Amino acid sequence: MTLLGYFGAALTSILVSIPTLHLLASATHAPVLSFAARSIASFSALIFCACYGVAASIVLRLVGYGGLSQWTTARAFKWTMWLLTGVEFVITDKHASLKVRPGIIVGNHQTELDVLMLGCVFPPYTSVTAKSSLKYVPFLGQFMALSKTVFINRTSRTAALAAFSQAAETMHAEQQSVFIFPEGTRSYANTPTLLPFKKGAFHLAVQAQVPIVPVVVANYSNVLDVKRKIFNSGKIPVSVLKPVETKGLTKDDVDALVERVQKDMAEELVRITQVAEKKGVAGADATSKATKSEGR
Repeated sequence: MTLLGYFGAALTSILVSIPTLHLLASATHAPVLSFAARSIASFSALIFCACYGVAASIVLRLVGYGGLSQWTTARAFKWTMWLLTGVEFVITDKHASLKVRPGIIVGNHQTELDVLMLGCVFPPYTSVTAKSSLKYVPFLGQFMALSKTVFINRTSRTAALAAFSQAAETMHAEQQSVFIFPEGTRSYANTPTLLPFKKGAFHLAVQAQVPIVPVVVANYSNVLDVKRKIFNSGKIPVSVLKPVETKGLTKDDVDALVERVQKDMAEELVRITQVAEKKGVAGADATSKATKSEGR
């Protein structure tokens, strides 16, 4: 069998298995089967779009538009996931913040599904940061390397600072923005809460003297909860807050900057999760739990 034949057989198997699992889930009332179906669909979409991204990155670099590589791939992933899983992130509160170039865009990080969030909100001429080990992941690593991802070696502070220094220069030279999850890892939270912020994104913003644009995604634990093996379709609301300027700030101001941005995002997270509850996206008691814990 040729390579094309293997690809066709794999694609057919995926397209058949997804609706089959959904039908079995409906017949047996076993949500874990829907979880499996959408998980297979998501992983397949990620591989497909990463392959597309490698090709698109090469072409766009050749014609002088390499900075658009991650944006066009993100959009492809958005629509592929919408078709296969019925999940979509929708910006309900938006300023002109995402048009700021260059800038540091920061967002809360809940689950692996946040890759789709990037697909829905990513502005043109933006790239992500990622841990350096991801560059060795087949397809995804090649795409990231070709599309100007800023790889960070988290085991070495010196290497991380060098990467940020290079990123600051690239941001101004190519008017390229960078998206960073300041929590540093996925929270898997089922309430509207944030993990403590790491300072890297804020050091980079101050070093580059560019604004910080906070993006807040409502808690979506009723759409995806990895621990409970729940994966449903749904529209997840997102807010884009006003840019926070860093001109004139120094490294001595970073701690206050982190505190200010995290406070603003935490407050917005509670508010927009209330919107999500009305849509059935977040748990009905999510906001009440968060409010009680804040009062203690």
